[in-house]
Amino acid sequence: MLTRIDHIGIACFDLDKTVDFYRATYGFEVFHSEVNEEQGVREAMLKINETSDGGASYLQLLEPTREDSAVGKWLAKNGEGVHHIAFGTEDVDGDASDIREKGVRVLYDEPRTGSMGSRITFLHPKDCHGVLTELVTSRADH
Repeated sequence: MLTRIDHIGIACFDLDKTVDFYRATYGFEVFHSEVNEEQGVREAMLKINETSDGGASYLQLLEPTREDSAVGKWLAKNGEGVHHIAFGTEDVDGDASDIREKGVRVLYDEPRTGSMGSRITFLHPKDCHGVLTELVTSRADH
């Protein structure tokens, strides 16, 4: 069962400059940052609030580390902006299976490692009314 909006992913050309904008404009601070080599991105998670299920909601700022990454290709085509929306779930495997049975393409056969050690998968945007959708099971200590 999907429990919350986990994060909204925003693709950007310059992560540091974009972080500075969100800090100066809205007062958001970086909760976590990392480089995800598998996904080819450098990212910063800005915590917006805590949620009733013990999780949190974030803005995820994504800068590609290579042009051939999914985010790099997306930026080249679309420019900066909202890249995806992610919903939190306690069981990414089960929810992905249930959603797949409803005819929605799940992009990974097995969930992969995402931000802060989470388990993630994506749903095809053509099956989700043009929105790239991520399912996230957070690591227990986040």
